[in-house]
Amino acid sequence: MRFRSLAVVLTAATLALAGCGGSGTPAAQDPEAPLTIGVSPQPHGEILQFVKDNLAEKAGIEIEIEKFDDYNRPNEAVANGELDANYYQHKPYLAEYQAQRGGEFEWVQTVHLEPLSVYSKKVRSFQELPNGARIALPNDPSNQTRSLELLQANGVLKLKPGAEQGAGVRDVAENPKNIQFQELSSDQLPRSVDDADAAIVNGNYALKAGLKDPIAVESAENNPYANGLVASPAMAKDPRVQKLAELLRSPEVADFINKTYGGISVIPAS
Repeated sequence: MRFRSLAVVLTAATLALAGCGGSGTPAAQDPEAPLTIGVSPQPHGEILQFVKDNLAEKAGIEIEIEKFDDYNRPNEAVANGELDANYYQHKPYLAEYQAQRGGEFEWVQTVHLEPLSVYSKKVRSFQELPNGARIALPNDPSNQTRSLELLQANGVLKLKPGAEQGAGVRDVAENPKNIQFQELSSDQLPRSVDDADAAIVNGNYALKAGLKDPIAVESAENNPYANGLVASPAMAKDPRVQKLAELLRSPEVADFINKTYGGISVIPAS
């Protein structure tokens, strides 16, 4: 999956695409048609596949799954009426996307959290980090903020007062170990574990890379970065989308998430 930075030059075509209404799918025209849902392959695609295989038919809905390796396309597709909904992002990312690219979206249901985790092949704790250590972290604004808050929570650094919302590397006020920050796209971070002293990796990428034994994990308590189901304002009210939202928060799905991901890289929303 490619997590592109949203700090890009927007073309007129992209703006036009994002501004279109979400009314072009078969489900938008036919109340009996299957829902088309865009997901990132892991874990969202796996979770939605479980719903499709085990819960959807009993609930009276049909689901078609489209997988994306790009973090921008699923929102574009919802805005353009190519998808009925998507399931791959958290609220801060959606807000960031809308601020940069526009489009009308509605948050339907929170489903799970993918905690950021810190991995290292060189140290076993933050205390072992050498002076001038290099830490790789996400370059997109929302996940970089999360990463810096994680480092602050573990005593590695301190952010400027009031900088917690939208904090970037520029907002580091105290850095006693003179940490060097390497800003990378999220899909590159698992590979950086081999080279950097430590790397902060999104849960879905850690899963895909088979990373284990993190030295620190983001707290799930009151975490605003849970992933959820997003639709256009019109489709968000559709009974099939509402039923899907119920299924994604069902005990069966929570049990599947816990058993499949071991309560570390993916956690059901509280």
